[in-house]
Amino acid sequence: MATSQVETVSTTADKAKLVLAVALVLASLAGFYLLGKQGQLVQWGALVAGLLAAVIVFMTSETGKQFLAFGRDSWREVRKVVWPTRKEAVQMTAYVFGFVVLMALFLWMTDKTLEWVFYDLILGWKK
Repeated sequence: MATSQVETVSTTADKAKLVLAVALVLASLAGFYLLGKQGQLVQWGALVAGLLAAVIVFMTSETGKQFLAFGRDSWREVRKVVWPTRKEAVQMTAYVFGFVVLMALFLWMTDKTLEWVFYDLILGWKK
């Protein structure tokens, strides 16, 4: 199934929704700090209500709808993944650790060999 990506031009109303969502987030944060003397329940209530309103406004915008569609598509793709069994995961992890140890030994041997060649043979500096 071939799908084509169509970019939609943001309308003024859509941009206004995004600005309103950002303003609601900022207002909820400001309300959280300004209502500190009212008690934690009022503080957290203002924060949660403001953030919830911002999310609702954002999700009604075209960008929010695209975000939801992206989330649904991503979840659909994650469900298609064939996850390795525990045995396969342990084996692959062991292979990676084994390769890291071999590479560390190889690089250590290369370093010591070059050190010996340059400092002992060529320059004659003995340690």
